[in-house]
Amino acid sequence: MQSRGIAVVTGASSGIGAATARRLAEEGFHVVAAARRSDRLAALAAVAQGRITPATCDVTSDTSVADLAAQVATLEEPLTLVVNNAGGAHGADPVAAGSVEDWQWMFDVNVLGTLRVTRALLPALIDSGAGTIVNVVSTAGHIVYEGGGGYTAAKHAQHALTGTLRLELNGEPVRVIEIEPGMVKTDEFAVNRFGGDSGKAAAVYSGVAEPLVADDIADCIAWCATRPHHVNVDRLVVRPLAQAAQHKVARKL
Repeated sequence: MQSRGIAVVTGASSGIGAATARRLAEEGFHVVAAARRSDRLAALAAVAQGRITPATCDVTSDTSVADLAAQVATLEEPLTLVVNNAGGAHGADPVAAGSVEDWQWMFDVNVLGTLRVTRALLPALIDSGAGTIVNVVSTAGHIVYEGGGGYTAAKHAQHALTGTLRLELNGEPVRVIEIEPGMVKTDEFAVNRFGGDSGKAAAVYSGVAEPLVADDIADCIAWCATRPHHVNVDRLVVRPLAQAAQHKVARKL
């Protein structure tokens, strides 16, 4: 298979990130899988027959992201794709009782993490002559809901960052693509949001026959990234059939 160049995927130790790393490796990319949990990255790389390189990285740290960029620069192939997937939600408190610590974490990971990684790797994407940035945002980047103030604010900001970046890179050989998933059932997202409470996490998906799974989003990312380079999918919204809108979900209880 002809190589498509290097793809960096953040948040690659689980969920959508891990699924995306595996799928992009199958599509012919040399994937640099970046995340904090090095043991999980090593396990991911072990089954990829040399197509995935682990890179321990914390997107909330300037130094760590700089180290990631330095590692990518040592590889022989050009950097052609960056998937800013690292993110998540903490808490479901109303704004009036919102945890500043939780909000700070969500902005640092979802928004500033995207900024750090993009800023560090953008020169290499431009130099490749055919770069692509895929930001994994959320339908929460456009719609607010009770108990979601911090997460929706962070995702609105990430959406704004993405749109601004596309305007600023107009004329450069870099596409900017936004993926907006709705309800996706992964092993960790809801559990992390509710502080490890598996009961609350399970209730999010209760009665939903087929929520999306990580591989569904990886499929969307891979499809967008492998279109001819003159084709820019600005924004792809993807929900399960059971979810017509943020507050409209068919449940069979």
